[in-house]
Amino acid sequence: MNVALWIAQIMLMLVFLASGIFKLTRSNEELLDYKFMAWVEDFKPGLVKFIGAVEILGGLGIVIPYAVGIAPILTQLAAEGLLLTMIGAAVTHWKRKEYRMFAVTVVLGLLALGVDYGRFLQYDTTLFP
Repeated sequence: MNVALWIAQIMLMLVFLASGIFKLTRSNEELLDYKFMAWVEDFKPGLVKFIGAVEILGGLGIVIPYAVGIAPILTQLAAEGLLLTMIGAAVTHWKRKEYRMFAVTVVLGLLALGVDYGRFLQYDTTLFP
């Protein structure tokens, strides 16, 4: 189970780092050039940048704390934060009738939920062991 959790964590880290960096380094107008980013027309640029920053922090947080053994509960909290982010994304995509992107966000959310639950089972949830 540990190997599966690490694979999921690394996949989530790569996806969210790439997505977050993509959002932080481009303007809303540039993001609109990509079909899968059509949702940004409904949001202010500052909120899109905030979402990008949250994705970067969540992507780093889902791996680093558990990997270095310092406050590993932060990995669970990052997974929960990414899950909440994906719930918001799923709602947005559903409302916009972007069902393919809705499916992607559901899969990513379920992966984050799996990491959260799997790490909860493997580690007592004290802040400092």
